[in-house]
Amino acid sequence: MEPLKIGEHLVYPGESKKIDLPVAKLYTDADVNLPIFVKRGKKAGPTIFVSAAVHGDELNGVEIIRRLISLKGFKVSAGTLILVPIVNVYGVLNQSRYMPDRRDLNRSFPGSLKGSLAGRVASIFLKEIVSQCQYGIDLHTGAIHRSNLPQVRAQLDDIETLELAKAFDVPVILNADIIDGSLRGAAVENGTKILLYEAGEALRFDDFSIQAGMQGVINVLRHLKMMPKSRSKKRKTEQFIANNSRWVRAGSSGFVAHNYSLGDQVAKGDVLATIGSPYGELLDEVIANKSGVIIGRQNIPLVQEGEAMYHIAFFEGNDDDIANLIEQREEELIKQGMKSDEFLE
Repeated sequence: MEPLKIGEHLVYPGESKKIDLPVAKLYTDADVNLPIFVKRGKKAGPTIFVSAAVHGDELNGVEIIRRLISLKGFKVSAGTLILVPIVNVYGVLNQSRYMPDRRDLNRSFPGSLKGSLAGRVASIFLKEIVSQCQYGIDLHTGAIHRSNLPQVRAQLDDIETLELAKAFDVPVILNADIIDGSLRGAAVENGTKILLYEAGEALRFDDFSIQAGMQGVINVLRHLKMMPKSRSKKRKTEQFIANNSRWVRAGSSGFVAHNYSLGDQVAKGDVLATIGSPYGELLDEVIANKSGVIIGRQNIPLVQEGEAMYHIAFFEGNDDDIANLIEQREEELIKQGMKSDEFLE
């Protein structure tokens, strides 16, 4: 096995190494480095990256990677794992989704070393990390004031990617189109099979989302034979694939009273929320336009006309079964989180 080269750093088989990869500078002439942690097994195997905070305010993924690195007994027996807890360092420093040039890093791939700041960071990340990987997992949350139910999004018409999504083992898998300029799009163009994990809310830790993400990454590593199989006979989560989803938007501006939460089953015609005026008048009702399960929701009790409020996924089968399964899985993961060593059993 050859040494892995990232920037000027070499990582040999069986070695773990922290790497600070220079990407740019601050106004103060201080270097901005991409933090990278590499674990290599002694045996040959695939190379996979796990990235977080491509949007600088999405912090659940940072915590997933932090906990994995510090998890006692977490080892890679074959292949190479590249962990990148913070891709958009600028955004994390400023608690902002965007880069300092106000560009969305996840719409700036593949980027260019002679382009905008976002384009330059994207180009470096693609060249130094993604281009060396056969697989990837990109960790995200909902936007500010919006929460996402733990879910995997992927291009499911690719059989191997579908198997990876199932191996991650969360109840909801969403067949999602590639978005121009996204890391996922650039990875697929590179030939890298990639999953996008969405869970929780920007600038907040959500323990259920973190636990599910940690277990999901470990499950994928085991699926790729980069870690030993589980010693316990855990029951695999029943999974549901949504080939379509839709946001329900506000018809009026005002104050919101929510009637439903993440993971709830809704039927076509259900009143998801009401919108009122400062004088207590009912201005509008937010109506489900199709039966499904809520996988994303706005949290702030204020809304502008046309704003997205509920993200509903549509499944073939019994939506009530899906809602019950999500609640059951949440209870299991929260209980497991009290015994972190169970992740590796």
